[in-house]
Amino acid sequence: MQALEEAMLQCPHCGEAITLLLDLTGGSQSYIEDCQVCCQAIHVNLWIDPDQDGYHIDLRREQD
Repeated sequence: MQALEEAMLQCPHCGEAITLLLDLTGGSQSYIEDCQVCCQAIHVNLWIDPDQDGYHIDLRREQD
């Protein structure tokens, strides 16, 4: 697994495809990032899975 990885996802507000640059060296994390298309705040939850050398991402609207 690389330290930085791009992930193509879908904005939970506008449904458009967005690209997030993930820092996988920081372990599991939660943070807010703005959509590049509609500028709405997205709550990003990133879980690192060390057993499978992978990760999982959950995107939600900030108010959810």
